[in-house]
Amino acid sequence: MNNAAALAQPTPTRSLPVPHAPAWSVDAILALFELPFTDLLFRAQEALRANFDPNAVQRSTLLSIKTGNCSEDCGYCSQSKRYQTGLDAQPLLSTAEVLAAARAAKEQGAGRFCMGAAWRGPKEKDLPAVMAMVQAVKDLGLETCVTLGILKDGQAEQLRAAGLDYYNHNLDTAPEFYGDVVTTHTYQDRLDTLRKVREAGLKVCSGGIVGMGETREHRAGLIAKLANLDPPPESVPINNLVPIPGTPMAERAAIDIFEFARTIAAARVTMPRSYVRLSAGREQMSAAEQTLCFLAGANSIFYGDHLLTTSNPQMELDNALFENLGLRGV
Repeated sequence: MNNAAALAQPTPTRSLPVPHAPAWSVDAILALFELPFTDLLFRAQEALRANFDPNAVQRSTLLSIKTGNCSEDCGYCSQSKRYQTGLDAQPLLSTAEVLAAARAAKEQGAGRFCMGAAWRGPKEKDLPAVMAMVQAVKDLGLETCVTLGILKDGQAEQLRAAGLDYYNHNLDTAPEFYGDVVTTHTYQDRLDTLRKVREAGLKVCSGGIVGMGETREHRAGLIAKLANLDPPPESVPINNLVPIPGTPMAERAAIDIFEFARTIAAARVTMPRSYVRLSAGREQMSAAEQTLCFLAGANSIFYGDHLLTTSNPQMELDNALFENLGLRGV
């Protein structure tokens, strides 16, 4: 229906329930992947422009508030105590240290401040310290996000009361490939945490990692799982694996940039109202490759010199890229 026809439709005289959007099947998402590349990017741009300012990019800064010595065996992660990666473990930061980093992030143009702790999940004794960090960052006027692992009953509510906006908990990959990535917790554990986050009234940040040896069908399966959450995540980080020496995935071959851009575009088309974040692995991309991802519908980045334990493009390079492309950070 064209715009004129839509405007000609009669206005309903009473409020009607809005049906839930139809589910995206893996086959339907595979069909997106298989479109001619420019057709897929056109679809992604249509979805982006219908829901967002296409020249505005949300910028988040990520700080590791507790580093290393994690009990889990995620095959991509330098923070697992099961692998020899040369990472120096660090205890939980103080609120003052976190607040100083958040002030610097705000001054440099970040709109959201994300705090990550290498835990299977937060212990009750650690939660008050994290809540104090959230409250302090919120008081600066920044959006707040934490990623703390698997949540117990009641913890999401406590975090919301402290002023938390977003909880990040990635699904990582499709259910069928998950056992090749991690064995110390289940896919259902992750879905259960996302359910608790939703029930507490928090916004969800959830995405995955590509380039771990999965197939295109697995990538489509990840997108399907995310898109069919009710509602889909407000923020969807798409990470490109950074192979870390000492981890089981240290020798994984880099994914083709066009396949990565197709994944971004599939996320944009299936989750048109979500921020799709170009996340880990961005430092390994040229300016042209990053631009391709923006064309594919990415409208969020991690902004700063480091992520949790891996490096990130320097802010000066990001600012120059934004200026060249006519983008503005929000």
